[in-house]
Order: sequence, then structure tokens, then C-alpha cells
Amino acid sequence: MKNKYLIGIILFGVVITIFGALIKIMHFQFGVITGNVLLSIGMLTEVLGIILLIIKLTTNKNDNFLNK
Repeated sequence: MKNKYLIGIILFGVVITIFGALIKIMHFQFGVITGNVLLSIGMLTEVLGIILLIIKLTTNKNDNFLNK
């Protein structure tokens, strides 16, 4: 997996987290989707992306950061 895809996963998690915080502040609820659910999903996505990126960077010997 390329590093730029891992960065994309992290940014997707950030977007979900920000949207979840907005929904939580405004007390909206869309069925089972609440601010707490979106915050949890966003944070777990960020953590997963960061862990995968760290593993990829520590095992990769190339200096080319984004394309390998």
C-alpha cells in the first residue's frame, strides 16, 4: 500500500471526527448515527491509519516517502 493512501485514510478519519464533533455539539441524531458514534469511528480510523503508516515507514528502506 502506498503511503499517500495511508495519509488519505488518516485524513478521512479526521473529517469523520470533525463531523462527529459538530453533530455532538449541535445534539443532532440521525437514527443510530450520533456524535459519539462518529467520533469513535473517526478516532479508530485515524489510529489504524497512523499505526499502518508507522509500520510502513519503519519497514521501508527507501527515501521516496509518498510513492512507495
